[in-house]
Amino acid sequence: MKKLRIGLPKGSLQEPTVELLARAGFKVALSDRSYWPSVDDPELEALLFHAQEMPRYVGKGVLDAGLTGKDWVLESASRVKVVRELPYARQGLSPVRWVLAVPRGSSVKSVKDLEGKTIATELVRVTKNFLKKKKVAARVEFSWGATEAKAGELADAIVELTETGRSLKAHNLRIVDTVLESVTQLIANRASWQDPWKRQKMETLALLLEGAILAQEKVGLKMNVSRQALPALLAKLPALRRPTVSPLAEEDWFAIETVVDEKVVRELIPILKKCGAQGIIEYPLNKVIP
Repeated sequence: MKKLRIGLPKGSLQEPTVELLARAGFKVALSDRSYWPSVDDPELEALLFHAQEMPRYVGKGVLDAGLTGKDWVLESASRVKVVRELPYARQGLSPVRWVLAVPRGSSVKSVKDLEGKTIATELVRVTKNFLKKKKVAARVEFSWGATEAKAGELADAIVELTETGRSLKAHNLRIVDTVLESVTQLIANRASWQDPWKRQKMETLALLLEGAILAQEKVGLKMNVSRQALPALLAKLPALRRPTVSPLAEEDWFAIETVVDEKVVRELIPILKKCGAQGIIEYPLNKVIP
């Protein structure tokens, strides 16, 4: 049987990736002592790698495909095919940022102020490219971790990953600039991408993952409404395309079904009720395929 060997990210992206795959229809079972997760798809063979290493192993052909960050693809300079950008991270669906930060009391106000100074980061190549574009000559040192603690002590500034900025504030750091915005990417080995079967498997996986991401911010709504109230209700009802309207057994009554953004539901339901909707049901979604 043909198999697609795919790398799953170990670390901060591991849990959201497993959850996303479950919503997409793939159950992944992990063991603390194994780097070989089991997947309930016999055509998939999964391995756990740190996101930082993923582009290198995909580029070399150890893996056919992998899920990792755009940041590590750029940092490694690996020659891989980006199949799809998948905007999910540890704490939500927004891109993460690599930011240039300094101690709150630092005299550094802009990138230009770092001329001749030292910057600590895990993202060395990307940071050097950023400084080159800004025409700033500064020393960039690789940090093995605890980067936030080095600002002001072992380095004049740091470049660190953040989603919310809370950790930087807790370390009394101030953001000077954004070096890179990054999202998760499904990447492929270039030779594997040329294999028709593997390419189709990767495209199918990308489609299902995209659908699972889209569904995380949406819910389904069902309700009944009379013919008389139908026009006013439809005027208030958002939908991906158009809501489904089906006649009920009771004359002059209709069933309405639609998909809407979850964030608007709490304001929308009272409006629909006032428009004559009855039996309103809200339900979660696993996938939404436009």
